[in-house]
Amino acid sequence: LREIGVDLVEIGHAERRSLFHETDDEIAGKVHAAFRNHLRPLICVGEASRASSQTAVADVTAQLDRFTATAVADGLAGSVIVAYEPVWSIGAPQPAPDDHIVDVLAGIEAHLASRPELAGSAVIYGGSAGPGLLTRGQGRIGGLFLGRFAHDPEAIRTILDEVTALS
Repeated sequence: LREIGVDLVEIGHAERRSLFHETDDEIAGKVHAAFRNHLRPLICVGEASRASSQTAVADVTAQLDRFTATAVADGLAGSVIVAYEPVWSIGAPQPAPDDHIVDVLAGIEAHLASRPELAGSAVIYGGSAGPGLLTRGQGRIGGLFLGRFAHDPEAIRTILDEVTALS
């Protein structure tokens, strides 16, 4: 992949975990392989059932730690993109509540800040992310991991207009 210009790989998406029964160990192996091959992992994390923001932060940062542990132990880790997608909101008509999204993203960012081996990492939101969310997040959502809205040119235009307005 690196030889053909790829520099970012998505790992651990909830739907892939569900359909192919990928385990935490397999995801950790893929993260390790990404770092070993000079690819930046986009690591998907998310809690299975709706919980408080604090519980969600504890759950997803524990996932992140499990997924990066082998690469960290081998001295390979570097910056990642963490895509927070609460499993319970994937495909839902509405994303998780705005305050939940903002709180969990902030918790993941704080966790990453405490992990110098992951310096330069970023956090984005998936889970039915779409038009209007960046505006409602008032600049506290660092990016979106789009699913079905990525196939709608009008939705993309609206999201890009939001980005411009927030810049």
